[in-house]
Amino acid sequence: MLNRTATRNRVAVAVMAGALLLTGCADSGDDDKKDDNSTGGGAMSKAEIYTQGIVGDTSDPGEPKDGGTLEMVEYGEARSFDPTKTIPNGAVGGNVLAAIYDTLLRYDVEQNTYVPLLAESLETDDDITFTLKLREGATFSDGSPVNSAAVLGSIGYFMENRGFNVLVLATNIKDMKPVDDLTVEFTMNRPWATFPMMLTSGAGMILAPAAIKDGPDKFTPIGAGPFKVEDYKPSEETVLVRNDDYFGEKPHLDKIRFSYLQADRAKWEAFKTGKIDVANFRAPEVLEEARQEGVSGIMSPVGSGINIWINNREGRPGENLKVRQAINAALDEELYLDRTANGAGMPSRSIYSQAFSYYPDSEVGGFDLDKAKSLVEEAKAEGANTEVSYITQSDPASQAGAVTVKAMLESAGFKVELDLLRDITEQTTRLYVDHDFDLAMGAMSIAEDPYTSLANNIYSTSPSNPAGYANKDMDKLIDELQASQPIEAMDTLRAIDELWSETVPGASLGEGGFFAPWQDNIHGIIPTSQSIMLFHGAWKS
Repeated sequence: MLNRTATRNRVAVAVMAGALLLTGCADSGDDDKKDDNSTGGGAMSKAEIYTQGIVGDTSDPGEPKDGGTLEMVEYGEARSFDPTKTIPNGAVGGNVLAAIYDTLLRYDVEQNTYVPLLAESLETDDDITFTLKLREGATFSDGSPVNSAAVLGSIGYFMENRGFNVLVLATNIKDMKPVDDLTVEFTMNRPWATFPMMLTSGAGMILAPAAIKDGPDKFTPIGAGPFKVEDYKPSEETVLVRNDDYFGEKPHLDKIRFSYLQADRAKWEAFKTGKIDVANFRAPEVLEEARQEGVSGIMSPVGSGINIWINNREGRPGENLKVRQAINAALDEELYLDRTANGAGMPSRSIYSQAFSYYPDSEVGGFDLDKAKSLVEEAKAEGANTEVSYITQSDPASQAGAVTVKAMLESAGFKVELDLLRDITEQTTRLYVDHDFDLAMGAMSIAEDPYTSLANNIYSTSPSNPAGYANKDMDKLIDELQASQPIEAMDTLRAIDELWSETVPGASLGEGGFFAPWQDNIHGIIPTSQSIMLFHGAWKS
């Protein structure tokens, strides 16, 4: 078993092991602040709500039963079954994709280990060379074998077509080659302790050769997972049917129907009527209400779930360090959540979630209106531009957040223009493609593998770096982090957190998370990385 909490040199994966929400115009004193763990009188503390893994009733439900259709309302829709055309995580279609393609490994949230799925084992002696062994007899749904050539072809396709986290893969993998028909060898440029995590989501979703032979424009969803695509109606539903040729234990469910409702409140209300079996939402008020009611499900917390990115690029106000520091000091994270989520959520200036064992309890700066005013005056005296625009979406919650941000920044001496966008697609384009923003609501969503999130978001050469942030000291710290398990690198994680607070790529205001509740008659759903849920053993009583 690949134990991620113990110091070790040898790793063996054994077969049996498995943003948008800020301060008002005036400074609110400490007497008005809520305790970090308060819930406004609820039974659970905030720390208990934002835990990790399966929550609620975990008693043995008895012998699984076959049959039935699982009705799930997703958080977001996979607009393509091609893992390179969508972000293959639990928020945007990863649940559907994992059911179709399976993954080479699964991240065991409870045990902090990796468990083989399509793979039989993964071994390394030095975190540089990894040997992946595949299961004999595993096939794709078209009958073709899951072998070394298929794995290399699939990962190569994922990298060539710039799938999620591809920069981290491309810059770290020196070579990958077949050893024999069921063995693949990966060689890294430098030690990469959490490389196995990459095989638990996008790159680890293995596509059949026939799925990719004609390129992305003619992609066909053929995988080796426990389910196959039966029907897809854009913006309405995706229906998967059991793959009777699945190499593992036969899935219990006949079908899974994924449907899409936009508002988290609507999902929760539909869930309470019993019309759906499983939901998936992240709005803090809805999430905490569901958790306080003791509903069973999967809780997936993240660090920096609420983050205002500050464009550091030349010609932008945020190019000036004092401007960035002033923005950071002007924002009151607790008042932000009071105004936008009625006090729900986990206000925090650390970029990590307290739910994870690697949480380093860093010394980071927070709201300080006097400091913000002073920094604004100093920046103006140096000729810096303190007129900024703020982009976010135009839904009511985002608008409330935008008005609050504007008031907080203007109370410190900034002049703020609000730019409300049509939808998340336009916001994503402005933030990640065109880099056309001064300030923008977003998130880093740091979870099990902080290295990957940090390398993608703030490494100086990353094309996914939304702020255009470049700091040699930060790059060095991220490189150090790569060589260790998070629990073994708490000093490095603390240094990264404190350097973030000092140099301000963005203003991180709070933790976040997803909650996927299920009805009492639903069993066998298990979590993996990236907030993805697996339905291999799911069943209805």
